[in-house]
Amino acid sequence: MTRSGSTLSESRDGGSTQVDELETSSRVAEILNRRPAVGLAVGVVRDGRLEFFHGHGLADIGSNTPVTEDTMFRIASITKTFTAIAVMQLWEKGLVDLDAPANDYLRAYKLIPRDPAWRPATVRHLLTHSAGLPEVAHLRGLFSPDFGEGVEAGQPLSSLGDFYNGGIRLYAEPGTRFVYNNHGPATLGQLVQDVTGEPLDRYFRGYIFEPLGMADSDLLRSEKIRTRLATGYEIHSRGVKTVADRDLVTAGAASIYSTPRDMSRYLAALLGGGSNEHGSVLKAGTLAMMFEAHYQPDSRIPGMGLGFFRQDISGHLAVRHQGTLPGFHSEICVVPDAGIGMMAFTNGGSQPDFWLPAEVSGVLKELIGLSDDQTPRRVPQRPELWEDLSGWYRLSARLSDSRLRAMAGAGAEVFVRGGRLMLRFLTPIPALARGFPLLPDDAGDCYVFRIEPGEEGMDPIRIVFGQDPGGSPSRLHLDVMPLTLEKQPDVTNPRRWATCLLGGLAVSGAVGLFRRAGRR
Repeated sequence: MTRSGSTLSESRDGGSTQVDELETSSRVAEILNRRPAVGLAVGVVRDGRLEFFHGHGLADIGSNTPVTEDTMFRIASITKTFTAIAVMQLWEKGLVDLDAPANDYLRAYKLIPRDPAWRPATVRHLLTHSAGLPEVAHLRGLFSPDFGEGVEAGQPLSSLGDFYNGGIRLYAEPGTRFVYNNHGPATLGQLVQDVTGEPLDRYFRGYIFEPLGMADSDLLRSEKIRTRLATGYEIHSRGVKTVADRDLVTAGAASIYSTPRDMSRYLAALLGGGSNEHGSVLKAGTLAMMFEAHYQPDSRIPGMGLGFFRQDISGHLAVRHQGTLPGFHSEICVVPDAGIGMMAFTNGGSQPDFWLPAEVSGVLKELIGLSDDQTPRRVPQRPELWEDLSGWYRLSARLSDSRLRAMAGAGAEVFVRGGRLMLRFLTPIPALARGFPLLPDDAGDCYVFRIEPGEEGMDPIRIVFGQDPGGSPSRLHLDVMPLTLEKQPDVTNPRRWATCLLGGLAVSGAVGLFRRAGRR
């Protein structure tokens, strides 16, 4: 199903480009040709309305139900942006101070620092994933579905106070590092409940969904939700497999159900200064403040807003968020200065959390009308810097921070191979461990690089090196998330230790083989 009309959009150089239904549908078809999906909903929002919609495939295979504008999806972590808006509504009313300790407002449980000398975790820290919270609340969660946060759909959920046993422990000083997790946004949801005295689902309905005309959205799995919810699937090596649905105790982080039609109204409000044709949820100045950088370890990367990720799309600030649950993957992205936003939801694909954000960015570039001369400039290499840049950079994360570990492993290694400066991640994932050329990306700054995944539809990743007071490279920043890796002594490089261990095992095995051969 496709619905659209011809539109005219302004490009950065003041020109215009005609974007029509056929062109955009063809672009979506290209994505689906290389990225199989059971069902995919793609929508473009501009001028306060859903300007283009394309529904592909099936919401449910068994009943042959197609994907439409009214298909119910789990939007997963996009929920975090709604929780952030709820907090900012309380800020507008003077009920919450962003720089006050979150414990001043929490009643159900507390945030417990590992070191009493640490600064307190503030509301702003929670909004930027910099409060020092772990990704996994309980170590047993590493061996449980949903990291121990979920139960089979329809089963009773514990309260957050019970889930955290009255308190959740911080393991890093607030404000010192970024760790993406569900517990910060879940805690913000608890804060909204504790300050207002209303359950979070009721607050969302009364102060966000209803004002924006989102009549088919909810935090709870009501009967209306249940009967229209798409079935979640995963694509495996042998085909399509149904995924068992589960409910999460961390509801403020990942539990909203919504439709493309409703989400188009949400994107219209994000582009409209907090208002759409149905009503308003925030003042324009408040929403603009949320889109600013509030956690930015280096000024050369976009950083984190309040509840939203920031991204540079060829010189345009884009504000976005992704969502991932087993069987469901989602992405929203708005470009405020271009007045355009895009959403994409799938109920089953092959690793869509890997490609969905990049594909959305690619379509947005075309819709904005970016010309070919805005591709990254070809900046000369500076081999005289390679020795200083080379070495290994440690990711400061616990073993239980599984998403960070999955992406970056123990960290990253910068090295020279075949006359090229390279970066590889110290991870068992072959595609990341092989290494990528580091390509200079800024003619005015020799410490700014990019790596290109080399797969069609994937965005380059910006790599920025920070320096110590003496001018030597000491930190490595990634813009895919505002992650910081610290340079370490080469003797501690875990790859070298692993290589020595494997070499020792190989020698030991060879000696044993010769000894057995000599006894024959």
